[in-house]
Amino acid sequence: MADIFDVIADGTRRDILRFLLSRSSESDDGTSVSQIVGELGVSQPTVSKHLKVLRENDLVHVREDGQRRFYSLAPQPLEEIDDWLVPFFVDESEIADEAATMAAPTLSEPAVRAADSLGRAAAGARNVVQSALRRLGAS
Repeated sequence: MADIFDVIADGTRRDILRFLLSRSSESDDGTSVSQIVGELGVSQPTVSKHLKVLRENDLVHVREDGQRRFYSLAPQPLEEIDDWLVPFFVDESEIADEAATMAAPTLSEPAVRAADSLGRAAAGARNVVQSALRRLGAS
């Protein structure tokens, strides 16, 4: 099994996961490959290749119906990502306060701004993961 972060590092796979998330409330039966192809505008072989990687890493469930396959998100690996990210997140004001305290004698203004930006970006990433988990009913 590949490292989960390597799996989600690919933009097409993230697009597939986002689309499956958007469809999760609409369809309990899953989403067909042709629906994903139509939405993303990517070739069927490319979508199938990425779905295989997602399936092998337990990020999606597949339901077969004859020749057709229907995909849906698997929340457990996303919960593991969220659990891994939790230690990196604190309240944004705490990050700003800590950065300001550290900045007084040691950090330059650009370093303080970079630390603040990193804190906001990390909080945004965590919000996306938590939103996805809530929409899947996993949290």
